[in-house]
Amino acid sequence: MAYKITLIPGDGIGPEVSGAAQACVDAIARRFGFGVDWEEMPAGEEAEKKHGSVLPKKTLASIRKNTVALKGPITTPVGSGFRSVNVELRQKLDLFANVRPAKLLPGVESKYSGVDLVVIRENTEDLYAGIEFDEGKKATIDLISFAKKNTGKTIRKDSAISLKPISVFGSRRIAKFAFDYAKANRRKKVTAVHKANIMKYSDGLFLKTVQAVAKKYPSITFEDRIVDNMCMQLVIKPELYDVLVCPNLYGDIVSDLCSGLVGGLGIAPSANIGEKYAVFEPIHGSAPKHAGKDEANPTACILSAAMMLGHIGENKAAVALEEAVVEVIKEGKKVTYDLNPRRHVGTKAMTEEIIRKIGESA
Repeated sequence: MAYKITLIPGDGIGPEVSGAAQACVDAIARRFGFGVDWEEMPAGEEAEKKHGSVLPKKTLASIRKNTVALKGPITTPVGSGFRSVNVELRQKLDLFANVRPAKLLPGVESKYSGVDLVVIRENTEDLYAGIEFDEGKKATIDLISFAKKNTGKTIRKDSAISLKPISVFGSRRIAKFAFDYAKANRRKKVTAVHKANIMKYSDGLFLKTVQAVAKKYPSITFEDRIVDNMCMQLVIKPELYDVLVCPNLYGDIVSDLCSGLVGGLGIAPSANIGEKYAVFEPIHGSAPKHAGKDEANPTACILSAAMMLGHIGENKAAVALEEAVVEVIKEGKKVTYDLNPRRHVGTKAMTEEIIRKIGESA
């Protein structure tokens, strides 16, 4: 059997780490007797230069056809320029659930021990919906007048405004996903993260909706935490938490915090999952200053590929690939600089060592 998978190399170090993940998937596929037919598609800065769009229609069409994609990191300009390709992908394909595991692997230096968390982040709403009003524009001035008339609140005239939509539909859908994930993966507790003490309507709606869903899962412990307190709790006692379900912005921030507990973004994988499609990618950015230097840690992208294998039903291959990565990191002899500054190799050599481990365990 051969799986057709869209490959989006990405920007900066993207082609290096996605290429490493591709090579590892090919190796594990040979071991377990299935095939992978990669369909490489552009997105990001290079796509804009060559095709006039950061997310060409043919790339979206490829994912819709194949239903699964592996993606390297893509550059997003700060404060100006094009909007995030990642956000656009999630919205156009309705990839409503972002799954970000944060598990401390043997051999990774950390101030903590035994951390094993999963952040489930709603991916399509909240401030990332991209509904913004620029400072000084007529629509912005009209919105400021509307807010004054209907709430009595004064917004400064030189303000830019971003809307924060949170729906019952979106909240219920991500809550159900989180509890189903917990049940399927034998997780014991789900914690809803919010700021409902201040944003009583938007975050309040999210919290009420998750609470209602939680009642349908009596075997799973449920609790909630205010987001600022949640961050403090994670730093002090992360072992008390299991699955965290969050609105979009909080999920982005909290998942990076959780990655810091287990060694950083270089080993943090993620999945973006919808009803029809799924895109797997590392959490870290494109790090253009490291591009082409054979020094980027490929772990996050390879572990994202392992999540992808599990998603398509190749569970044994997924476990074996993760085990090969864990073994290489645990040994600490052929890993990138961030994993062992005293004794390290490049991206290619670490990838080759993981592939060698895959062969050894066959």
